[in-house]
Amino acid sequence: MAVIEPRGPFSLTASSRFLEGFTPAAHRASGEAGHLHLAFVPAGTDDAAAVCCRQPADPDGPVTIEVHGSPDARPVVDQTRRILSLDIDGSDFPEVGRRDPVIGRLQRRYPGLRPVLFLSTFEAAAWAIIGARISIRQAARTKAAMAEELGPAVEVHGERLHAFPSPRKVATLDAFPGLFGRKAEWLRGIADAALAGRLDAQMLRSQPPDEARARLRELPGIGPFSADLVLLRGAGEPDALPTAEPRLRRSIALAYDRTEPSAEELEELAEPWRPYRIWVAVLLRTALEDETREIRGTERGRARA
Repeated sequence: MAVIEPRGPFSLTASSRFLEGFTPAAHRASGEAGHLHLAFVPAGTDDAAAVCCRQPADPDGPVTIEVHGSPDARPVVDQTRRILSLDIDGSDFPEVGRRDPVIGRLQRRYPGLRPVLFLSTFEAAAWAIIGARISIRQAARTKAAMAEELGPAVEVHGERLHAFPSPRKVATLDAFPGLFGRKAEWLRGIADAALAGRLDAQMLRSQPPDEARARLRELPGIGPFSADLVLLRGAGEPDALPTAEPRLRRSIALAYDRTEPSAEELEELAEPWRPYRIWVAVLLRTALEDETREIRGTERGRARA
């Protein structure tokens, strides 16, 4: 069992609640505060691993991670640390709220909330392709069906969890219900890229964000919005702005009681949020969803995350 001491505010309960409202995750809450189960295929493998995460002194207390289904716990713990944004030192995040009172109010409204990522960069890229030109709920059903029918399963504390299939499995995919047009072809291309190391999270985060985005846009089916999704919500880059995300502009308009900002205004407004600009974007998007229910309340929303 691994024990992680969060650096800065962190709440596992807030992470679990975030996942409950994050349609691509199809997450079912355990019903116990400070308790979270996740299943995924660790990078470079084909079999599923699961983790049981607990934070008895939630928020801000130590997080324990119990690994199931994998003989090598260390890479599973490291991936979980990244998924929960616990690999980032958040000690200075409260200072952002002191510089920007609007963000300070959101930090108090959602104490300890950090971005919860897709379980892998490959899964983020696959979601971008699965969800193109269909509703979020349709995309989530297809993604969940792929996990159940094609992905490996693992049991944790009596609960059987299905992980999204590995890149090696998806690389052989000819077709699947819910995929149309060139989506199966693009998924195979994404899988090949993952197998070649082009979706490695550490590699993507080591590059300047614009360079990483440009490299991601070279992949089949990945445009500007999808590149942001993979970099920010897949690899977990903490300080790049999701400039291609229209909901961020709407969330700013709501939180600041103003018109939607232009690209230049967005850059200027976000300057005090450094070095946690995506963390702030998640707070803003969470507040927008709580106020409008625009994703959960409609089938018309497109598969953006």
